[in-house]
Amino acid sequence: MNDSKPWYLSRTIWASMVTIAATAATMLGYPLGDIDSSAVSDGLLQAVTAISGLVAIFGRIQARSRIR
Repeated sequence: MNDSKPWYLSRTIWASMVTIAATAATMLGYPLGDIDSSAVSDGLLQAVTAISGLVAIFGRIQARSRIR
């Protein structure tokens, strides 16, 4: 495993964040028994990927210098 990627593209990180959020929500009294955590993790990962793509496009449009 020599390849690296940004932390926000890691399924493990997103699954862990969903687990922590679900645990915190149940501790605060929100019922979450019917939520599919893997589907939530996949959805969040897709959203983050889409947002990072948009940020890259808008960043390139607003850049002041040319790419070599």
